[in-house]
Formats: sequence, structure tokens, C-alpha cells
Amino acid sequence: MEEQQRRALRRGRARLVAALRVEPLWEPLEQRGLFTRPMLEELQSAGSRGEQARQLIIDLETRGKQAFPAFLSILRDTGQVDLAEMLIQECKSRPVLPQLPDLRPVELELREEKQRKKEVLIVACPWQVYEMKADPCGHCLILNNVNFSRDSGLSTREGSDIDCEKLERRFKALHFTVLTRRDLKAQEMVLELQKLSRQDHSALDCCIVVILSHGCQTSHIQFPGGVYGTDGKPIPIEKIVNYFNGSNCPSLRGKPKLFFIQACGGEQRDQGFVVDCDSPEDEAPGSSLESDATPFRVPSGNVDEPDAIACLPTPSDILVSYSTFPGFVSWREKSSGSWYVEMLDSVLEQYAHSEDLLDMLLRVARAVSAKGRYKQIPGCFNFLRKKFFFTCD
Repeated sequence: MEEQQRRALRRGRARLVAALRVEPLWEPLEQRGLFTRPMLEELQSAGSRGEQARQLIIDLETRGKQAFPAFLSILRDTGQVDLAEMLIQECKSRPVLPQLPDLRPVELELREEKQRKKEVLIVACPWQVYEMKADPCGHCLILNNVNFSRDSGLSTREGSDIDCEKLERRFKALHFTVLTRRDLKAQEMVLELQKLSRQDHSALDCCIVVILSHGCQTSHIQFPGGVYGTDGKPIPIEKIVNYFNGSNCPSLRGKPKLFFIQACGGEQRDQGFVVDCDSPEDEAPGSSLESDATPFRVPSGNVDEPDAIACLPTPSDILVSYSTFPGFVSWREKSSGSWYVEMLDSVLEQYAHSEDLLDMLLRVARAVSAKGRYKQIPGCFNFLRKKFFFTCD
């Protein structure tokens, strides 16, 4: 789908949500190959007519080059010509350029580091640092899938409960209200995510989602990869993130939304390459070492693959931290949990009082990449507009 067509759908979303009659659209959407029957059933389960319309417009952007003209044709065929004409006009209009912030001199303040009793210099311009004054700071949802159905062909994720307990303790200590859900099917995961995104976050400053599960590669536009429910059905990371964007979760607009994904991005095993090393090698993976890898499943239906690598405008105030580089496995120890969560928890404990999140994620990547015979490197997709500091006691 072309950029001006995506922009037209976003500009016209409010009117479409208010006026679109979705019921007559389902059959022609399936007949023209824009959506499969399971996709439509999921859209129909989104809630009210307006919520179904909102999710349909969001998902339509991912359905390839022919999705926009086909949707216009379906609108005309179902007697919704005014909405079709509105989208055509929006498609012709020019984009509104964002205004740059008024740059002012940098103000500095000294923050006392309580644990080590020394002063740390931190840049504190209001437009450079996210405000984190609420207590609690926000909600943290942890979805921990350990046991999978026999039909799924996915193994039990031993050691994941250790990861879950570590992150529960850590984010509670960082002043988040933590809710944990264990062993959910894909649709149950979606319902928990939607429930959180529909809450009123107006009095809060942040929102965190943690997913511990098996993972896979998926076709995507913004955020790669997917995670599995216990029934073996995948959920794209992109879909999870979009539940919390500015359009779907207005009370989190302008506030940081953080996603931590412990799952494989694929099934390649990285043996690395030789470099000078300043740390001793860990033991080679043995019987207690597992990965969260599952094969890449080619999506069914008429999907326009070349269009799947096109870029959307940057989603603001979102950071997605992945345990591994897309396409590679993510290692997990039965006795101590995953490498990624182990290092993330350790780094947060040591540095959350003095360093911003991106600096800490660099520390996590360095620590994880130094482990084991098979290699792993975490990474992130960062669309934060400011520095993010956790609130520490």
C-alpha cells in the first residue's frame, strides 16, 4: 500500500469509526482475498461496531498494494459512497509537516545517587526526559507461556517461570503495578492486551508489556517477529504494539510504552566469529540449554510480499526490546532462565538509578553477546522521543 493511501486511512479513521457499516463488508473482503476467514472472525470479536471498524482500518494497511482500491470498490458496492469519496480526497491532500520543538539552552541538575552516596550529572531539560512522577508509574503486564498444547508441536519452556519471577520483582521495585498471566492461548493473550490498552492511563506515566514465549518470524511493516499462544497460534509483535499506539490508546499518547520480548526471532544458530575478548567464555550449550525457536511459517492468503517491507511513519513513544536478532534463536537455561532476562534484570538492578533505558539496553546486549559457544545479541526498535529514566527508591 502506498504511503498516501495509508495516510488517507489514518486521517479518515475518526469518520470511518463513527460511520462505517462493517456488517456488509465481511463477505466481499473475504471474496477479494483481502482477509481470510480466521482474520475476519478475529476482527468481528473486537467488540462494538466502532471497535470492529477501527481494527479493520488499522489491519487494512498491512494487506498489500491492492487493498486500498479494493476497499474503495467495496465501499461503493455496499452503498457507502460518501466514505469512499472522503478517502479519495484525503489521499489527494498534502501531509501536514510536524513542528520542531523550540530548542532552548540545556539545563543541568544534580541527582544524588542514594545507593553509592555520590552525585550523578543528568541532563534534565523538560523536553528531553519523560516525566515519571506518578506512583505507581504505570501498569506492567507479563504474559508467561510455559506449557503448550500437544497439537502445537512446541516444547515446554522450562526456566521461564524463573524469568517471570525476576521481572515481577524488578518492575515492582521500579514502582509498577504488575499483573502476570500464565499459559494463555493466542486469543486469550489478545484479550489481556486489549483489556490493558482500553484502561484509562491518564494518571499514569508509562506502560510495560513483557512476553515470555516461543517465537517465530512473520511478515511485517513496522516490528518484526511473532509470539505463540499455548495453542500454537502466532500473534505478530506488530499487532501487539499497535494496541497501545496513539490511535488505539489515547490515554497513553505522549507517554513511553515499553515492550520486552523473550522469544526467538527464527531458528538460525549463530556461532559468531573470532575477536579479541576481554571476558572468559561461558560453557558451551549442554543438555540444560534450550531455545525458543520455531520455523518461519509463510502466511496464507493473497499477501503482497514486496509491500511487506515498506515503512510506516514513525510510531512515537514506543520501544520494543527483543531478546535476539531477527532470524536467530534465543537461549534459555532450565535452571537460571533466559540469558536475556538474566542480564536485563541484573543491569536494571545495578544501573536503573543512574542510567537511561537505552544505555542500559546496550549493557544487556554486550553481556548477552559474550555468553556461550552459540551466540545471541539482543536488539531494539526505538521510537522514543526522549530519554527514559526509571523511578528508583
